[in-house]
Amino acid sequence: MALREEFENAGNWLFRWRSYLPLAVIGIFLLALREYEYPGHNEYLDHLWETLCLFISFIGLGIRIFTIGHTPKGTSGRNTKKQIADTLNTTGIYSIVRNPLYLGNFFMGLGISLFAHLWWLTLIYILIFWLYYERIIFAEEAYLRNKFGDEYLKWANNTPAFIPKFSQYKKPNLPFSFKNVLKREYNGFFAVIFVLFIMETVGEIFVEGRLEFDMGWLIILGIGFVIWVVLRSLKKYTNVLNVKDR
Repeated sequence: MALREEFENAGNWLFRWRSYLPLAVIGIFLLALREYEYPGHNEYLDHLWETLCLFISFIGLGIRIFTIGHTPKGTSGRNTKKQIADTLNTTGIYSIVRNPLYLGNFFMGLGISLFAHLWWLTLIYILIFWLYYERIIFAEEAYLRNKFGDEYLKWANNTPAFIPKFSQYKKPNLPFSFKNVLKREYNGFFAVIFVLFIMETVGEIFVEGRLEFDMGWLIILGIGFVIWVVLRSLKKYTNVLNVKDR
């Protein structure tokens, strides 16, 4: 099999299972917490570091929110069985970077990888992310190139794959839809909070030698869980979050 077809097949397989395979990376993070200790052996500095990590992950979530808020129906979805793109997004955040959702994913994972303050763990995360998403992006771009032809090539030739070029920003064709964001991003929002809570708890076990829950993180987890339950219920049982053509 030619390398191009091999990359495309691997990318399609990874694309299909992209919601589940990152769980293996979380397992690596948890194992790495055996090396966990407070920065400078100072609990106050540890709290500041945890806040920074949460902020970095939420930067990634913010990128995803801005992207999803302006995209039309049939694009930028969570489909897993096959590639889907009813139209080619070239405005808004897609005018400065071709893969904004994966850029958002990168920062969400980066905040989590930094949580254990182990430089080699973050390096492993970046390497895995690169190898993982390189193939997914290859498969997606092959699909878009075949479907949209010259329109795609013209956009791709002028738009970076992963590092935004802010100078060429174009206003989105669609207005921002907060309902669309709430309907599609509540899982990612709670996942960040839940994973960081687990890492904090496991890290405390290795540092203190006992199971101990941080009250601040318990409050954050509780608020996040309530928001997740409410939004999931609204999506599943009502039409409140539905938006025409989104």
